[in-house]
Amino acid sequence: MPEEIELEMAKIQRLREVLVRRESELRFMMDDIQLCKDIMNLKKELQNLVAIPEKEKTTTQKKREDELIQKIHKLVQKRDFLVDDAEVERLREQEEDKEMAEFLRIKLKPLDKVTQPPASKVYLSLY
Repeated sequence: MPEEIELEMAKIQRLREVLVRRESELRFMMDDIQLCKDIMNLKKELQNLVAIPEKEKTTTQKKREDELIQKIHKLVQKRDFLVDDAEVERLREQEEDKEMAEFLRIKLKPLDKVTQPPASKVYLSLY
């Protein structure tokens, strides 16, 4: 029946959307992990430089210390943006889920009427 085919197509589309979302989540997680690794590596290098007494630091070491602070700051900002973007995406997906649930609810009602006999006919046949 056309209604059943349409419903099946909607289910397949929904599955596709779920898979695309999961792929997006995994990419976010990979990016987040990489950013965290990069930040940790830079922090370790910075800690080594900070451990050197200020009087003993060369100009190059002082310059590198400032560069590391700037790089860490940029990576933290990038990660914050990534997290904010993921939250916006999550909220958008919630809205899409509500819309899809409503669509399926509307589509399933007519199909239920077609596939199930009316209760009154079943009830009358018992007498």
